[in-house]
Amino acid sequence: MARRRKVSNLLGLAVLSTVTARPMHPYEMASLMRARGKDRDMDIKWGSLYTVVGNLEKHGFLAVEGSAREGARPERTVYGITDAGRDELADWVRELIGVPERERPRFEAGLSVLGALGPDEVAALLRGRLDAMEREIAADQAALEAEEEVPRLFLLESEYDLAMRRAEAAWVRGLLAEIEDGTLPHLDLWRSFHATGEMPPEIAELAERGAPEE
Repeated sequence: MARRRKVSNLLGLAVLSTVTARPMHPYEMASLMRARGKDRDMDIKWGSLYTVVGNLEKHGFLAVEGSAREGARPERTVYGITDAGRDELADWVRELIGVPERERPRFEAGLSVLGALGPDEVAALLRGRLDAMEREIAADQAALEAEEEVPRLFLLESEYDLAMRRAEAAWVRGLLAEIEDGTLPHLDLWRSFHATGEMPPEIAELAERGAPEE
C-alpha cells in the first residue's frame, strides 16, 4: 500500500528527478521536463510547479543554491536537491515500481455502465476507439524506433505505455468481435431491453442482487 508522503504530487517526483543532475530554477526545470515528455508520463499541472517546488523546499527536499539572471529577465531562485531529497526520490521510485496499485481509467468507468447504450451503438463506438488507438500506436511505435541513439533505459516508460495500449486494443478487438458475431453472452437480452424499453426479468434479477435489503 502506498504510504502518505509530505509532497504527494507526482510533479514533485519529476522535479526531484530533474534536479539530480544540477541545481536549476523552476523555469528551467519546466523546460527540461517538457522536453523529456514528462507530461506524457504522468499527470502534470504546470500551474502548480512553483507551489510544488516551495513544498519540496519546505520539507527539506530542495534547498536554495542562489539566484540566476538571464538578460533583462527578473532574477530567478536556483534550487538544488538535498540528501533528504535524494532519499525521498529513491524511496518514491521504489514504491512506484515495487508496490502494485489499482488505477481506475475512464474507459473502465464507461464499461461499468455500458448497458445504458444499445449493442449496435456500442459496437460503432468501440470500432472508432480501436481505429484511433491503432493509429496512435503505429505513430508512437515509429517515434520510438526513431530514437536510435537514446539508451533503452530512458525509453522504458514509452515501451510500457505501448504494451498497455496494445493489450487494451487486443481486448477491445475481442469484445467488438463478440458483439458483431453475436457470441457475447446475453446479447439477445441486451438488444431486447433497448428495443422494447423493458428490462428482461433475467437482467432485472441480476441488477437486484447488489441492492441493499430493506
